[in-house]
Amino acid sequence: MKSLIIYLLFTGLFGFASVQAQQKNQRPKVVRYDLYVNDTIVNYSGKPKMAMAVNGSIPGPALVFTEGDTAEIYVHNLMDMETSIHWHGVFLPNNMDGVPFLTQMPIKPHATFLYKFPVIQNGTYWYHSHTMLQEQSGMYGALIFNKKNEPDIPAIPVVLSDWTDMKPEEVDRSLHNANDWFAIRKGTTQGYAEAIQKGYFKTKVVNEWKRMNAMDVSDVYYEKFLTNGKHINEQPQFKAGEKVKLRIVGGSSSTYFWLTYAGGKITVVANDGNDIQPVEVDRLIISPSETYDVIVSIPQGKSYEFLSTAEDRTGSTSLWLGSGTKVPAKPLGKLKYFEGMKMMNGMMKMNGDMEPMGMEMSNQQMDMNAVMYPEVTGDSYGKKKSASAPKMDSSEMKGMDMGEKPDLVTLNYGMLKATEKTTLRKGPEKLLRFELTGNMNRYVWTIDNKTVSESDKILIKKGENVKIILYNNSMMRHPMHLHGHDFRVLNGQGEYAPLKNVLDIMPMETDTIEFAATESGDWFFHCHILYHMMSGMGRIFSYEGSPPNLLIPDPKAAIQKLYADDRKMHLMANIGLESNGSDGTARLANTRYSVSTEWRLGLKSRDGFESETYFGRYIGKMQWFMPFIGFDYHYNSRENGSEKNMLGQLTNQSNRKAFVMGMQYTLPMLVTAEARLDSKGKLRFQLKREDIPITNRLRLNLSGNTDREYMAGFRYAMTKYFSLSTHYDSDMGYGGGITITY
Repeated sequence: MKSLIIYLLFTGLFGFASVQAQQKNQRPKVVRYDLYVNDTIVNYSGKPKMAMAVNGSIPGPALVFTEGDTAEIYVHNLMDMETSIHWHGVFLPNNMDGVPFLTQMPIKPHATFLYKFPVIQNGTYWYHSHTMLQEQSGMYGALIFNKKNEPDIPAIPVVLSDWTDMKPEEVDRSLHNANDWFAIRKGTTQGYAEAIQKGYFKTKVVNEWKRMNAMDVSDVYYEKFLTNGKHINEQPQFKAGEKVKLRIVGGSSSTYFWLTYAGGKITVVANDGNDIQPVEVDRLIISPSETYDVIVSIPQGKSYEFLSTAEDRTGSTSLWLGSGTKVPAKPLGKLKYFEGMKMMNGMMKMNGDMEPMGMEMSNQQMDMNAVMYPEVTGDSYGKKKSASAPKMDSSEMKGMDMGEKPDLVTLNYGMLKATEKTTLRKGPEKLLRFELTGNMNRYVWTIDNKTVSESDKILIKKGENVKIILYNNSMMRHPMHLHGHDFRVLNGQGEYAPLKNVLDIMPMETDTIEFAATESGDWFFHCHILYHMMSGMGRIFSYEGSPPNLLIPDPKAAIQKLYADDRKMHLMANIGLESNGSDGTARLANTRYSVSTEWRLGLKSRDGFESETYFGRYIGKMQWFMPFIGFDYHYNSRENGSEKNMLGQLTNQSNRKAFVMGMQYTLPMLVTAEARLDSKGKLRFQLKREDIPITNRLRLNLSGNTDREYMAGFRYAMTKYFSLSTHYDSDMGYGGGITITY
């Protein structure tokens, strides 16, 4: 009876078909699944690697229910670590939502937890771990809620995902430490040699003058992209003339996929579990965590490729529909990164903010990345580029014609129109404005420059209508997901605005969503790029007056565990082992704080040992400014000389023990300027630039200070952790050897 009341509430709110009509067709029933979560070994790239599987497979089994059923899902944790499962897009009791330390405590090792909820909706959804980075390791699967009268058309779940041989924790650490190994693997470092070769030297200089790193559209290098756990998935059972519904799940941790089909048009009929009026397109992009239902046809007795290509074009995965001669989809060409860099230069202000475009740019209707797509603007660079490529002057941005070919129809949110009215019931409105902010270099992702742990819960009241205006002031797309609710996307469709639970918002976009506050408890709202979420890009909506959650016996301690995700410290080190000694840096840092030590150890005893240890806090949205305190220690066997620095003060370089305080600031061209004062009263100014990209793997390092200390060197990356290196140091002379990068 309780499930029926809840269902009636939702049908009244959103205008779904009546319960009575559905009950005539099928009686509700309890449907049980047992999910066994365990470690496993997979081999997607030729190397066996550890992974996590549900019932022995990646993805886990597709769980199928019919609207009106009661779901009973027993999760058996066979691992030696905690886990959890979130039911993405599902309307359910708050304590069943599956967010550890927020709606439940984690499922302990070798324990079983029952998720039980009424199925009061229909559509394509999915499930995944919400514990740490387990989703990246394989803990995900499709969740299908059929209608009482499901259309009689063949349908299959299509779970798209990404796989890295690297441990997810190491991926996360590498991103936070600005390691560019992923860019090296993808060939997207955009070094100065390539810029000169392609006629974009000025563009590269302007890019670094505005303190931007190389242009990219994704964060991580992946060895493989998968369709239902396979790089190539074949479904030969479909015959000529048949229509097939693909229930597509964006189950990736951070990859956007472009979807194209060799057999003709793609008809989009649902998004995030909600029906839309059918739209025919040539292609669409699916963000991490979105779902789309699409219908494709099998034109002849052949096998047609449904191609899913990673947004950065580094790889793809194929689903072949039908049997016979293979008809491949046209592959998508390599991105023109310097065109994208030139575009971003015109949009980025010197203070790091994006040039706002207002509501003229919303709902994916103007894809600025189109300048990089060879299928849109041609294959050539520079002066030879297609005449259809847009101009990059900032004054012309708002009137930009992206130059898309008229015969290439790309889906955007403005095309989505609900099949029934979605207008919210009357109620008081709560208006919120969120600015999506971030720092790509230090990999800090925030809302209004605050992480989840730095912000209070957002209090809302049952009965309110919550409207959120989001502005993306970062250079990355963000798929923003709201747990436990659907929201209306205000896209110009009026009463038929589409319902979604994920909003992919592109750089510079301003989008507006609204939802009816009808629930209870705490609900997560976050970016669904896994590594952005773990970095702190999210908020918690909390219903006022909610009863205590009995699954969280100590809420204060639990929330601190949740906050620990974006407070995590990450270690990095560069250790040079060369013929003149060792110099290097080690740093332990998180979102705001950094503890670092820099050393120089001479191979000869007369060269001695030097170290500088700093503790600092990053200030500001872009984190270009860091005040610090620390200790400076220099020692060698030589007596102190009377050498003066460039400011006329004694340097005392041989034997110095002093406390220091000062500040670092990132200048244009990504040069770190440092000014400090030590406890002996001596001032020092220093300029330093590390990892200047010369070629894809060759880096130049430069530094100099007013103590007449200077250094210049090269590093050539052989692997993620080892480089050949050489440098000249004013104290230790020339040296060559290797550098270990961690």
